[in-house]
Amino acid sequence: MNIVDPRTVVLLASLMAALMSLVLFFQWRSCPDAIRGLGNWTASLLTLCCTTLLGALRGSLPDLLTIAVPNVLLFVGLYLAYLGSQRFFDVPTDVPRWSVFIAVAAIPAVWFTLVEPNFRTRLLILALPLGLQFALHAHLMYRHGNRSFASNLLLVVLGGGALLQLVRFILLGLMPAENSAFSLASPQPLFLVAYMLIVLLMSVGLVLLATERLRSESQNLAARDSLTDAYTRRHMSEACQQELARSRRQGHTMALLLIDLDHFKQINDTYGHQRGDQVLIDFVARVKALLRQQDQLGRFGGEEFMLMLPETPLEEALAVAERIRAMADQPIAEPHCSISIGVTTNRLDNDTLDTLLARADKALYRAKDNGRNRVESA
Repeated sequence: MNIVDPRTVVLLASLMAALMSLVLFFQWRSCPDAIRGLGNWTASLLTLCCTTLLGALRGSLPDLLTIAVPNVLLFVGLYLAYLGSQRFFDVPTDVPRWSVFIAVAAIPAVWFTLVEPNFRTRLLILALPLGLQFALHAHLMYRHGNRSFASNLLLVVLGGGALLQLVRFILLGLMPAENSAFSLASPQPLFLVAYMLIVLLMSVGLVLLATERLRSESQNLAARDSLTDAYTRRHMSEACQQELARSRRQGHTMALLLIDLDHFKQINDTYGHQRGDQVLIDFVARVKALLRQQDQLGRFGGEEFMLMLPETPLEEALAVAERIRAMADQPIAEPHCSISIGVTTNRLDNDTLDTLLARADKALYRAKDNGRNRVESA
């Protein structure tokens, strides 16, 4: 029976991981600056590919290039993957300490390759630090992953990598001495193939995780007004309909506010549209500072805004509206622009978004008719 050469498996898996690194590279080049870590992931996969490719050439090149260097690059590649995940999730990094860790790990890799060549001792010393890297990366994914398919896949794969190194360490302590990772008379080729599978699945998981974040960022950009960073009218309509249905099911009260900047056209005519745009940007930033996390502010059109307050009765909504009005009435720079606000809440089980908007709009026009710079409720 023909037995597949472990070197062939290593080369094929390395090639596939290299292709995944190209995918990550192009994602990195096209992704917004808010998504970090993809460059580290790309460098990690390329480094791990170099590790396995050099290792597959063992016997054809000097041991320094095919044993010592790949062992050191293995630590570097795994750390680059961990560093990329830290940056991806905005977790503090500690590059100097990890640089020392890798430098210390390089000592036995070089010593037991060139000075006192000993395959078994070298693996015994390096297995646990490698397992530690996998375990720390898995722990990071467990704490900060969003429990999506990609993060769960990475959690399982990285945990499997840690377990693989632990099993390898135990077996090395129990079995006779070995001299080659490619000897078919030992279980080492199985560990090598399992490691390559882990690297390949890790590369798939990283690509999927980056894709998920890119999709999320794209959806977030589509839901935001490009000028003010408030939500778009379309997003607000969908969010209000969902909240209205939830409030109906659970018996909650939601509030809807329509806000209009008074005499905004005069600002554009007097100071220019660029200054008028800055007034809108400043207004949204100041309003957001007064809101809860679950509240949503959207630009309804021009200088008109919609504010949704989940689980908020009319009295609380009026208090929020008054705080916003008072904030806008305190000039921080010229030109100054007061606001008028119309407030309403859902009342009937058959209330729709259109009826809520109609009542809020009616209250807003009452605020304007009564002199502006005031709050009215439907």
